[in-house]
Amino acid sequence: MTSPADPHTGGAAVEQQQKVRLLAVTACPTGIAHTYMAAEKLQQAADALGIDMKVETQGSIGAENVLTDNDVKAADGVIIAADKDVDLDRFAGKRVLSVGVSEGISHPGQLIEQVRSAPVHGAGGGGGSTGGAAPTGGGRERSAAYKALMNGVSFMIPFVVVGGLLIAVSLAVGGHTTPHGIEIPKDSFWFDVNALGGLGFKLMLPIFSGYIAFALGDRPALVPGMIGGFLAYDGVGIYGADANAGFLGAIATGFLAGYVVLWIRKVRVPKFVQPIMPIIVVPIVSTLVVGLFFVYVIGTPISWVFTHLTSWLNGMTGSSAVMLGAIIGLMIAFDMGGPVNKTAFLVGTGLIGTNNAVMGMAAAAIPVMPLGQGLATIVRRKLYTKQEQDTGIAALFMGFFGISEGAIPFAAARPAQVIPANMLGGAVAGALAGLAGVEDSVPHGGPIVAVFTAVSGVPMFFVAIVAGVVVTALTTNALVELKERRARARQERAQAGGPTVAESAVAGGPVAGDGGSDSDSDSDEVTGEDAGVLSGYLTGQTVTVELAARDKEAAIREMAGLLASTGKVRDVEELVATALRREEQGTTGLGEEIAIPHAKTDAVTSPVVGFARSAEGIEWGSLDGTKARLVFMISVPEAAAGDEHLRILALLSRKLMDPGFRERLMAAADPQTVLGVLAEIS
Repeated sequence: MTSPADPHTGGAAVEQQQKVRLLAVTACPTGIAHTYMAAEKLQQAADALGIDMKVETQGSIGAENVLTDNDVKAADGVIIAADKDVDLDRFAGKRVLSVGVSEGISHPGQLIEQVRSAPVHGAGGGGGSTGGAAPTGGGRERSAAYKALMNGVSFMIPFVVVGGLLIAVSLAVGGHTTPHGIEIPKDSFWFDVNALGGLGFKLMLPIFSGYIAFALGDRPALVPGMIGGFLAYDGVGIYGADANAGFLGAIATGFLAGYVVLWIRKVRVPKFVQPIMPIIVVPIVSTLVVGLFFVYVIGTPISWVFTHLTSWLNGMTGSSAVMLGAIIGLMIAFDMGGPVNKTAFLVGTGLIGTNNAVMGMAAAAIPVMPLGQGLATIVRRKLYTKQEQDTGIAALFMGFFGISEGAIPFAAARPAQVIPANMLGGAVAGALAGLAGVEDSVPHGGPIVAVFTAVSGVPMFFVAIVAGVVVTALTTNALVELKERRARARQERAQAGGPTVAESAVAGGPVAGDGGSDSDSDSDEVTGEDAGVLSGYLTGQTVTVELAARDKEAAIREMAGLLASTGKVRDVEELVATALRREEQGTTGLGEEIAIPHAKTDAVTSPVVGFARSAEGIEWGSLDGTKARLVFMISVPEAAAGDEHLRILALLSRKLMDPGFRERLMAAADPQTVLGVLAEIS
């Protein structure tokens, strides 16, 4: 067959004579169901068009139906429908289309059409992750840059949390006020605890920058990324800079390192040099490029900004207290440890003893960012992942002790939403502190300085902080929600273009040679207690065709009661709580009017599955916006052998993509008929 990477003039004739062969990989980082739904949709669309397709699924139970070298060699194209990185090195020389997993579910036919003209992967010697694949045709793939940024954030968070909490505890227990701030005696146990926390913070930005680079350029990019992160963290100590670049500088070095490595890897070199490229040449050259570029190019404007901001801010100290407080607050909140933040902090510190009010403004603004972001995750939990919610709790704790770095993970993940919200809240806190004449006699901020009696005007100090925190939280959530609304609107506009031929076939429309009507056999007339592969897990006791609940939590609670009727549930409330915690990580509403809530908990003694049908439908936050009418609930004990609930999820997800199967479930008049339909699952 003609290789898609090297077509010739007779390619069309060959294509007519030979069946098109496509490959696909589906993967989702949070829910296995989406992985298998996308796989099934793509397979159905390919079958309807007479295309030979093999789909590899990378779910929580590992890779299945793995693509072999022979599969890849014979393929005309590869579709990657994934929301996590997929190694693309094995597809070098093939046309690769990379999109999000939801596109595989919503528009499988379009993807099959688009992959035929997708760019050839590795034609320029690119890297080996989804970051190196060029998306085509308006898919909803999250860009390589976004994935790289989130990769850095996920690796940075543990260092922020551990470092921040160790510092906070050591200050709370072992600290006391001095003219130089809150200090811990050097010969005390808590001094060592504080040092460990400081080490965590010291590693935070190198890890952040390094893993941004790693996501783009693989292992050769890790060294230049981490070294660049160290330069951003401590440029003052390393090369005598006037100010450190902070987390914004770490973002810059991470992306710079990743893209420099990708560029170097495209350079053609003699064969005898190739073995040492990834371990010697690429890391050394990229480290020199990133390091020297940072010192001589990035460092110069940072020094200029620091010098001129300091001069300008010192000139503002005799102006309106409200105006000065707002400016101090804006600067404190902008880059959290970067040159702008440090300028405001050092000006306030330098005026202690002559004008303590300036430090009072800074002290009120310092905790606003972590406290505001922590509050935001509590007020609107549905907008945040489980990891972000946990980080929010830690940020609240750090904010109390004036550790503004607790907000960095949020600002790094959503800079366009979080940084403006932080600045607005910081400005409010600083302005109110300036208006009230709050003074701080130590170079530190946050509620902790009031506890150590280093602040005058304590009531207004707390009013300023609370006002700033509330403004930050509300603004953050409003901006995040606005972003999500726009994303949904774009998706709806994309879907409004109408289905392709393949999608019509998947939806059950007539297609020549389809043969799918065999699935509409007399299965709906089968009755009995056997539910096929679900037999033993799902029985007549755990099926209802009339779900009374009208919202998600009530539905989960009602179904938990249904499962309890089998005697396999020890603690109904714990089962409900576990299922709801799973919903917080990401909706189990799968679209197509389906939801599959699930829980792995010792509240049940053995695996049990329930099915319920809702006539009106229940809002479940599904990808396609449909309400859930077919609801399965899966519960297994913690000690269940293997990943039984994941296996059940995978089987259900695949079968539920069959429109005829869903129709038969909707039409089943009683539990016995439902069991007969479910017996089709194999």
